[in-house]
Amino acid sequence: MDTSLKAMFLSMSWLAKGVVLLMFVMSVYSIWVMVERYIVFQRAKNQSLKLLGALSNLLTRGDYAQAIEVTKKYKDSHLAKVIAAGLLEFEATRRDKRHSDPEVAVEAARQGMDRTAMITVAELKENLGVLATIGATAPFVGLFGTVIGIIHAFEKMATGGGGIASVSAGIAEALITTAFGLFVAIPAVWAYNYFQNRIDRFTVEMSNSGSEMAIYFMKEAGVPHDKTSVA
Repeated sequence: MDTSLKAMFLSMSWLAKGVVLLMFVMSVYSIWVMVERYIVFQRAKNQSLKLLGALSNLLTRGDYAQAIEVTKKYKDSHLAKVIAAGLLEFEATRRDKRHSDPEVAVEAARQGMDRTAMITVAELKENLGVLATIGATAPFVGLFGTVIGIIHAFEKMATGGGGIASVSAGIAEALITTAFGLFVAIPAVWAYNYFQNRIDRFTVEMSNSGSEMAIYFMKEAGVPHDKTSVA
């Protein structure tokens, strides 16, 4: 009996082959999501580190226009999106003659940063639902293939083709689909948890940056700290 993977695959029923091919597609898709998200997160981290150094002197001088241009340069940074939203709202509200109260500009900037932070978190979570779904369903898809393999073995026995060889082939078919399901699910779950932890860190960084920028705007507008809540 040929026990190579190719021979066992060819000996499978068409339904079991469909299960294996489905899990292969799930595996390829999950790997693509892992690579794509890792690149996005690394780019966000690296650009954020460069952004903070570039903005320091500009904010000290109060050069908002140049600071906004710098944030556009680092558009893949999660911090750049939050800071840019605050700067744009702060400047737009201060220039609006209808709003003479400086507290209005500070509050507008704070709300703009909060909205942008929530949108950015949603963008960072893009495609992570795929990893969660694959991690949760792949073992059950493999279990379905296991059942198909056992059924295949008993069908051979029922049609008179019984014997240790036919039973072993069916069991091997069942075990292959089970192993393949675990092989697809385990990396997907690990990757999902890893990326979720990185998103949590990015969320804290955006919250801290938003709070620091709100305090900066309050100082620039001459608003006492106890008059405006900082999120």
